[in-house]
Amino acid sequence: MTSTNRDKTIGGYRREVDQQKLGPSLLIASSLILAIRTARWDATASDAVSTVEWDREVNHSVRIGRIVLSHLISRYPGMFQAKDVPWYVPTDDEVPS
Repeated sequence: MTSTNRDKTIGGYRREVDQQKLGPSLLIASSLILAIRTARWDATASDAVSTVEWDREVNHSVRIGRIVLSHLISRYPGMFQAKDVPWYVPTDDEVPS
């Protein structure tokens, strides 16, 4: 719950992986996975015929990319850009009695 008290005292900072900066990493990882998985596909003459299979491959590639990124973030957070997130000292109003 967020406090409405504006006189917050910052107790310190914790380092967290900057989740907003991971979008391009996920896009690149998913594209590489998709390119590897579909490299040997034959070129189709009709776009409508392969739409379902293509969508399935794209979704699967994104899923694999998310799993790999999640694994790397949890085990090796130092590999990714991080940011300092402040944590606040609770005031008397915020401490449950």
